[in-house]
Amino acid sequence: MSRETPEDPMTTTTSAPQATAKSAAALKESAAALVPLLRENAARTEADRKVAEENITALSEAGLFRLTVPRRLGGHEAGIRTFMEITSELARGCGSTAWVTTLINVSNWTVGLYPERAQQEVWGENPDARVCGVLAPSATSRAVEGGQVVTGRWGFASGSLHSQWACLGIPVVDASGQQIDQGSALIPMEELTIEDTWYVAGMRGTGSNTLVADEVFVPAHRIMSVTQGVQGTYPTERKDEGLYRSAMVPVLALVLAGPQVGLAQAGMDVVTASLAKGRGISYTFYERASEAPSTQIQLAEAAQLIDTARLHLMRAADDIDSWAAHGEYMPFETRARVRMDTGYVARRSREALDLLLSIQGAGSFAEANPLQRIWRDQETSSRHAVINPAIAGELYGRALLGIEEQVTPLI
Repeated sequence: MSRETPEDPMTTTTSAPQATAKSAAALKESAAALVPLLRENAARTEADRKVAEENITALSEAGLFRLTVPRRLGGHEAGIRTFMEITSELARGCGSTAWVTTLINVSNWTVGLYPERAQQEVWGENPDARVCGVLAPSATSRAVEGGQVVTGRWGFASGSLHSQWACLGIPVVDASGQQIDQGSALIPMEELTIEDTWYVAGMRGTGSNTLVADEVFVPAHRIMSVTQGVQGTYPTERKDEGLYRSAMVPVLALVLAGPQVGLAQAGMDVVTASLAKGRGISYTFYERASEAPSTQIQLAEAAQLIDTARLHLMRAADDIDSWAAHGEYMPFETRARVRMDTGYVARRSREALDLLLSIQGAGSFAEANPLQRIWRDQETSSRHAVINPAIAGELYGRALLGIEEQVTPLI
């Protein structure tokens, strides 16, 4: 079932403080303006294994950590398409910074699904409060009066070094200790500890370390049912806010694809700049690589792959925005297709970067060449478990064939 793309949710009427909200165009302009700074700080971000504070400050001042914060609480309440356009643009400057911005914004979006009381606790006094998150329920819980007591460890917590809150997967249990649900617990970072575990080949600057909780009490209003959320039932009382009617898994999956397109474009930027300097091709008669038909063809193919990835990214984003705007939960087959689109974007982006590396040659892997960092960042981030193209193809194929038994509940 197809639907026309709605206007960006930021154009809808709201009682939020208008002075704090920016248009989609203004937000995208702000992101583009930051690309040179992020590019300049990319090597330092990687070396420090943490996004440069200068980047964090600039992103915060530009309002780019408030993309998905409700307008009534000082955010922009931007649509998913705008979200994708901004994070892909940021990735042209620094993959790690774009990834952290992505994960904080999608975790902020998740908080927008919680009851008003929880949202007020996060943003009521600080609209710039940032949230990180890990969906996997790698914890134990104990039911007590008014909530759950949680102990656990959550790895790969991107953005945790720059956040004030965390949404963490937990088992929800009854008084007998029997699990009755899977939940997402909203916990202040001051009640957690960070274990330094993020030593990786790519996306080193994301600081995706391990969060640890030891007997932390989480009140019931700060625990959201993931089981119900996957089916489109959210505890927010604000049923008129279109952004927070978006399908949960399609949002959580697709946002990971935004930086993929941006990283591929970053590679294109590096290679075209190098070609413009007039370098030749070693062991050939070509004094200018740009004059070689092989270079021209590979460059064209890479550009086409990036365009293809971007088209699928935006098609999926428009689907999410459209169904949410019409107040209908995205049907199962369309949700499965968004999972497929996510994996497809990652594959095409990787293929584009592979061609660009071939154009640049072995020099791509010199430590002084930013292309090798872009390549490592993409090779790492595009293999996030939720992106997995093979699994996405399997679940989408089952959906197309009407096979009820699936390989994952995350559709």
